[in-house]
Amino acid sequence: MLVGERMSKPVIVVNPEMPINEAMALMRNNQIRRVPVTKNDKLVGIVTAKDIINAAPSPATSLSIWEMNYLLSQITIQDVMTKDVFTVNTDTPIEVAAKIMVDNKIGGLPVTENNKVVGIITETDLFKIFLELMGAREHGVRVVAIVPEKKGLLASLTQAIANENGNFVSLGQFAGERSSNRELTFKVSGIEKNKLIETIKPFIEKITDIRIC
Repeated sequence: MLVGERMSKPVIVVNPEMPINEAMALMRNNQIRRVPVTKNDKLVGIVTAKDIINAAPSPATSLSIWEMNYLLSQITIQDVMTKDVFTVNTDTPIEVAAKIMVDNKIGGLPVTENNKVVGIITETDLFKIFLELMGAREHGVRVVAIVPEKKGLLASLTQAIANENGNFVSLGQFAGERSSNRELTFKVSGIEKNKLIETIKPFIEKITDIRIC
């Protein structure tokens, strides 16, 4: 899966000269928390709602509402935006984008082609992908099991379930309790819970969670 398949587009952008109160209103009206900043169609920064809130006067200020509005109108996007922006391309693998976001503690990445913004990929987009990967919107028996790190085991386990007419809704493999095992999380439809337990017993070390959902 590539970023271009899951990015939000068309993307809303702002220019560096926009007052921050206008940018905040734009974000609020469109229910977004960050916008790329462009000048002459080229990316020059990114600004978040948090950047704007931090730049605004404190709610405890003694300024009148008119004075506050005047001050906000004098602060522009270029005063608060982040100029060194991490970006990805439409053909960047989605997990690479996720790694950049996690490693740098950021909630979104502009997607660019020839330095022109063509979309944005955010943590919300990644959450939607995660829901799909885990089959969260589909019904079945959900299993979390510890399996030995053994070549061919996953193929044998999935084949055993298929032989019992089980249909995989989702399957994910994660780090185990130690280097010699892995945690397997999957959801299966078309097979009863007790039958599924019996089917997978020869292939696993233990079941840590099983439920119908």
